[in-house]
Amino acid sequence: MSASTHPPSQASRRHALIYGSIGLVVALLILGAGTFVWLTQGGTASLVGGPFTLQNGNGQQVTDRDFRGKYMLVYFGYTFCPDVCPTTLNEVADAMDKLGARADRLQPIFISVDPKRDTPEVVKQYAAAFGPRLIGLTGTPEQVAAVAKEYRVYYAERRTGPGPNDYSMDHSSVLYLMGPDGKFVAPIRPDQNGTEMAADIGRLMS
Repeated sequence: MSASTHPPSQASRRHALIYGSIGLVVALLILGAGTFVWLTQGGTASLVGGPFTLQNGNGQQVTDRDFRGKYMLVYFGYTFCPDVCPTTLNEVADAMDKLGARADRLQPIFISVDPKRDTPEVVKQYAAAFGPRLIGLTGTPEQVAAVAKEYRVYYAERRTGPGPNDYSMDHSSVLYLMGPDGKFVAPIRPDQNGTEMAADIGRLMS
């Protein structure tokens, strides 16, 4: 057997997995940065956001109109997310504390992009871990796909093993600040700390 036909060594497979993972992270960072730049360019406000129908942690129907009169800070993720989602939501909770009385005018919302695992009960428990202000929403795959389309959110299942729950969710990471009329105001960078988020949100809330 020639050298070119030898099966890859365990070390080679391990290196390939590491480099593949690094490439995926870089690709998602580039995607997130590109999404953020696209959102901050002129003429895009009317393209972001729109009507949605989802379920809250009690299984009750919730629509975008239920939040009229308040600003919404919308984030898409999933409860099995190992780091980006919990880190971002921790900073959102900190930003809400730092906004003080102005936080009463803002509703943070977590929308799951993993409806197969994120049932209303799961989303309710997850949101509660970040304080009483955060509302978690989920829905059918069709409902989630519809709201993701409205917000121009990318998400995709990535298999990690043979079992039915052996997968993770790749998704774009952007915080959307929506006005009391339901219209898009501006993106909020998810890589900021709570103090920086609160400063940005405070400037944008009229």
